[in-house]
Amino acid sequence: MEFLVASAIGILTAGGIYLMLRLRTFPVILGISLLTYAVNVFLFTSGRLTIAAPPILRDGVTAYADPLPQALVLTAIVISFGMTAVVVMIGLGAFLGSDDDHVDDQPDPETADAEGRS
Repeated sequence: MEFLVASAIGILTAGGIYLMLRLRTFPVILGISLLTYAVNVFLFTSGRLTIAAPPILRDGVTAYADPLPQALVLTAIVISFGMTAVVVMIGLGAFLGSDDDHVDDQPDPETADAEGRS
């Protein structure tokens, strides 16, 4: 079980890094999302992989799941959703402003001088 989860985290991380190295906006956003998922799964597994264990201490229960990583993952999911929405809007604004979705575009010096920018 641990090998399967560790492999999934590695695959998500590798895919996220690969997509982040692309030169287009949408793959970069997907890469950031994949890295976020990898971190969430890593945080979730840091609380031990237990099956059918309650997250709350009760009398007579010897094995329980750690509730702190679960709370951290829920918080991280909400924050990552909000940040993904912000990054999508920034990327959409950049695309509509320049008619190009390359991430590393440098401004053309001739066009920038004519428009009064440096």
